[in-house]
Amino acid sequence: MVHHSTHSRRFVIPDIHGCALTLDRLLFRVLGLTRRDDLYLLGDYIDRGPRSREVMDLLISLSLKGYRVRALRGNHEEMFLNGCRDRNAFRLWTLNGGLATLGSFGVEDACEVPAHYRRFMEQMPCYLVLPDFVLVHASLDLSLPDPFANREAMLWSRSLEVRRERLGGRRVIGGHTPMTRQEIEQGLATDRIVLDNGCVYPERPGMGSLAALELDGMTLHFQENIDR
Repeated sequence: MVHHSTHSRRFVIPDIHGCALTLDRLLFRVLGLTRRDDLYLLGDYIDRGPRSREVMDLLISLSLKGYRVRALRGNHEEMFLNGCRDRNAFRLWTLNGGLATLGSFGVEDACEVPAHYRRFMEQMPCYLVLPDFVLVHASLDLSLPDPFANREAMLWSRSLEVRRERLGGRRVIGGHTPMTRQEIEQGLATDRIVLDNGCVYPERPGMGSLAALELDGMTLHFQENIDR
């Protein structure tokens, strides 16, 4: 069911992990994305799933076609970028789904992935502050005077703590930690929304779909994994 509205909508989509066919179907069949809509992506575009290169191609082509896309950095982009500079980081990355990305690009080393993909990832910020929400891949370190000073937490932390008064009354939306559909739905009523439905884990009960949250109506949309 595709609703083409005349006003702009705001969508947030978390961890895609190489599920390009699923993402494409979610964007164009389920959401009916238009160039008036704002699309916010929470990182982890690559690794684990079979089509990392195709996910990156889709994101790059959306931008080139004039879609309003803002892509944040996830810990998997971070591992990939570090993996080109450092052998230990490369090994860590390959143990965390990086081999699927190398296979998708048909290369053997992180540095062999064409430079324009690396540049695209290098430009990704770790967080985005909207008037009503803070978007981040993982979490925020609220023990610090400036919660945005801890990059590691924004990429890796599984903390679900949030204090709206520290964030100008904003709620926090992230991905990173796979949740069941029921847990995601329950989270919508709280200040800390986690949207990752474990698209690459279809064997886990309640998971195996890519989620999208429409911010103004706080409505969830799911597309089950069609990439496996």
